[in-house]
Amino acid sequence: APLIGVKCGQDVDNHMEMGKKLLAAGQLADALSHFHAAVDGDPKNYMAYYRRATVFLAMGKSKSALPDLSRVIELKPDFTSARLQRGNLLLKQGKLDEAESDYKKVLKSSPTEKEEKEASGQLTKSDELQRLLAQSRRSFQKKDYVTAAAELDAIIDTCVWDAASREMRAECWIELGEVGKAIGDLKAASKLRNDNTQAFYKLSTIYYNLGDHEMSLKRYRDVCGCTDPPGSFCCYFPSVMLLSKHLLASFLCRFEEAVSKYEAVMKTEPNVHLFSLLAKARICHALSQSQEASRAISVCSEALESNPENVDLLKDRAEAYIQDEQYEEALNDYETASKHSEGDRQIKEGLEKAQRLLKQSRKRDYYKILGVKRTAQKKEIIKAYRKLAQQWHPDNFQDPVEKKKAEKKFIDIAQAKEVLTDPEMRTKFDHGEDPMDPESQQGHSFHGGSQHFQGFNPFGSGPFNFKFNFN
Repeated sequence: APLIGVKCGQDVDNHMEMGKKLLAAGQLADALSHFHAAVDGDPKNYMAYYRRATVFLAMGKSKSALPDLSRVIELKPDFTSARLQRGNLLLKQGKLDEAESDYKKVLKSSPTEKEEKEASGQLTKSDELQRLLAQSRRSFQKKDYVTAAAELDAIIDTCVWDAASREMRAECWIELGEVGKAIGDLKAASKLRNDNTQAFYKLSTIYYNLGDHEMSLKRYRDVCGCTDPPGSFCCYFPSVMLLSKHLLASFLCRFEEAVSKYEAVMKTEPNVHLFSLLAKARICHALSQSQEASRAISVCSEALESNPENVDLLKDRAEAYIQDEQYEEALNDYETASKHSEGDRQIKEGLEKAQRLLKQSRKRDYYKILGVKRTAQKKEIIKAYRKLAQQWHPDNFQDPVEKKKAEKKFIDIAQAKEVLTDPEMRTKFDHGEDPMDPESQQGHSFHGGSQHFQGFNPFGSGPFNFKFNFN
């Protein structure tokens, strides 16, 4: 047994020696392994704990270093260097009373000149922090959040690991509308304190009120599991789950179905303004894509009242205006959007399209001539053509003036039918070109049925004595 004890002591010494060499060489992970072994070999070796705490501090693991320093002080109460280091860690954590206790004990234990100077300086700093902390609490109670935040800034500069001060400053930022700063403090606080449910809850609530349901749900899940007991924070926060369900479902739907899903979002949380805006923006997009122009314009306009520079909303409303043949309004929206999103290809193309259609609308509009929508199918176009051709056939008119008017109208109707029932010509027209305009087509010939039109005059020359087949 004595021989075994000697061997264990030698092993501890070897580990301590090797650990010190590796620490000096900056090989922290290897040094830590040796100090672990030394602590395991001799649990009462205060230097093994101290060396291991030194490595932890060098690795930035202050939480792990603190228990080791406390163990050193427990084994050797007059070890002033360990007590001074522990006081500094406690000060950074905002545990000012405990830190002051360590500094005072250092000053009473015959410290070196350097230790005495450091302990005195830190004790003075801690006293000032105590004063600032008390003042910040008074300012917060008076709802003087600007002053409280400034005082807490000074505290956190020193007490960088103080979760409570960060949480209080986050409350100040929330009251002052500085949500981004509040999120930063709460994220830090959630890491500084184990099982910090309150910080996660506040983060989740902030993200929820910002309309970011995904981040809200993530923070919610950080603390909420499937087995949470009744009465827990998780039981009071079901809306985020329902809201996420509606939003996820809306992405999987056709545009027509998506509208009802987004409307369900607004009903789920009508008091969260940003969620309502998000839902309206997506309803606006869905209606625009499903070519429900009038509804899209109404919803987009309502959403733009709260966010007039939203580029996506402007683009969606512009598209709806084009569908509704309100080209000047579409042009205005695209121009506004271009000011806030330079280089956007979709805006550039939309702007060009709106300009072409506006120019075209001031000339001939074949859709208007036949009285059909731009989305009309070929069958609807032919039906409208037949009705108008019968109505405006020149043979129906005897008065020379009326007959001449009918001839012009009849030519327009026939041209409209020719363009809109030919996929290639219709595509050109929809992109702002007039296939029947001699200037743009440079005398291009179009073929329709058994007739060949050059400049499209279905009557040719001479008297208007002909028969017309309504194909």
